[in-house]
Amino acid sequence: MSNALLSIQIIPKIKGGDDVIPYVDEAIKVIADSGVNFEVHPMETTMEGELSELLDIVKKLNERMIEIGCSGAISQVKISYKPEGIKMSDLTGKYR
Repeated sequence: MSNALLSIQIIPKIKGGDDVIPYVDEAIKVIADSGVNFEVHPMETTMEGELSELLDIVKKLNERMIEIGCSGAISQVKISYKPEGIKMSDLTGKYR
């Protein structure tokens, strides 16, 4: 059961003028490869899972940015933690 939702916006630090989208696409690939349930939104991606697992993914995202040539990365993270369980649909179901 998922006990956390984590939304992340990763901002890769790249050379001026370079397109950031390929780096963001790589970050989304890291999330997809992790196997957690996730949704991509225009300004952030939301993941659903165990808090410790999601935090590990955040670490991997930042490490991956360095591996692919970024000088650094900024991660803006929001977490909703509910030990008895939480799903994205709990918060957005009525809008779908």
